[in-house]
Amino acid sequence: MATKARVAITYCTQCRWLMRAAWMAQELLTTFPDDLGEVALVPTTGGVFRIAVDGETIWNRKVDGGFPEITVLKRLVRDRVAPGRSLGHADAAAQADLSTG
Repeated sequence: MATKARVAITYCTQCRWLMRAAWMAQELLTTFPDDLGEVALVPTTGGVFRIAVDGETIWNRKVDGGFPEITVLKRLVRDRVAPGRSLGHADAAAQADLSTG
């Protein structure tokens, strides 16, 4: 049996981003119940909001500019833990964005 993925959401306590991080963790655990072994909330300071899958950063607020939309985050996680899996409406919205962009 393959090891399930670990997601780490590192968030700034000074900025009070715990609720945002917890909501994102809940969304990921609901969407990927069979693919994730853990979603960790990692408190820090300094305006950090970073999301990593198995140690690989997939979103960094300071680099990527702000916070990811939840559909974007789910696609980023899916591409690493369950490639090829449909996300339903999230994938449909991404296709619509590409066709109108």
